[in-house]
Amino acid sequence: MPVTTRDSAAAERIRQAAIASFAEVGYGGTSTRQIAKRLNMSAAAMYPHYKSKEELLYVIALDGHRGVLSALREADDDALPAADRLRTVIEVFTRWQAEHHELAKVVQYELHGLTREHYRTITAIRRETSAVLATIVQGGIDSGEFTVAVADDAVLALSSLCVDVCRWFPSRTHRDPVALGRAYGELAVRMVR
Repeated sequence: MPVTTRDSAAAERIRQAAIASFAEVGYGGTSTRQIAKRLNMSAAAMYPHYKSKEELLYVIALDGHRGVLSALREADDDALPAADRLRTVIEVFTRWQAEHHELAKVVQYELHGLTREHYRTITAIRRETSAVLATIVQGGIDSGEFTVAVADDAVLALSSLCVDVCRWFPSRTHRDPVALGRAYGELAVRMVR
């Protein structure tokens, strides 16, 4: 875990500027100088908060992945039938990707900039996120509610559907994260039945 002062207002401003820049031109296309310039500060002013650009990416990726995992766990209610659980969780997953589309774009598409150790930490959280969906899909298969043949294939398709939202949202036809979440929730249920 990095040693940072992420709780400070300055650290949060740096994080937000980095998210905007990483989402716009990519991690590789962004320098610490460019991030600092967005904030009218010197690049050296960033280092008390983040030791490196990679540490900044890691903190962003960690916060983003933990945020989506927490949202899915909070939305999942194992007392509901599998179809209702899946619909609800996919709605939340889609809505999170849309509402946080810049952050989501960074945490989904810029992980190549992480050190091996940091990447392992992030992929462990990604596996936990997939496990939320896998538990629901496998439960639906076991109960006979879902007819999909292989749970892992369905989880991959559903995850890909949700994650891709951050790449294009918003668009001319889709600007409401809640409506998009509802549509994707319905599509998810149709996919597994």
